[in-house]
Amino acid sequence: MQNQGRSTRKRTGGRLKNVRKRRKDELGRLPTETQVGEPRYRTVDVRGNDTKIRALATNVASVNDGDETLSADIEDVVENDANPNYVRRNIITKGAVIETSEGRARVTSRPGQTGQVNAVLLE
Repeated sequence: MQNQGRSTRKRTGGRLKNVRKRRKDELGRLPTETQVGEPRYRTVDVRGNDTKIRALATNVASVNDGDETLSADIEDVVENDANPNYVRRNIITKGAVIETSEGRARVTSRPGQTGQVNAVLLE
């Protein structure tokens, strides 16, 4: 959701006047819904002369099983608490359970923010 700014009305129902216009740092962006598929990335300029890499689609995850970290192929999204529709649409978010070549794993990274999928193997 994008930030719509302050409410235009007071608690009593009266109107509030604008003190100033919107600022660039108050800008919101639409969510990046990372899908399972051929890897696609987008670079976004952010505040402070920095960049973020958004993963639009990916099929590789770094899976940790406690001792070592392995690179695994993502096969499917099994469960996603963020939105039940994301399972049908194969969208990966933080906390989603994915089926990998190493087994089921829970995503611990934010692919739309970091551009990579890190996950922990489930027993």
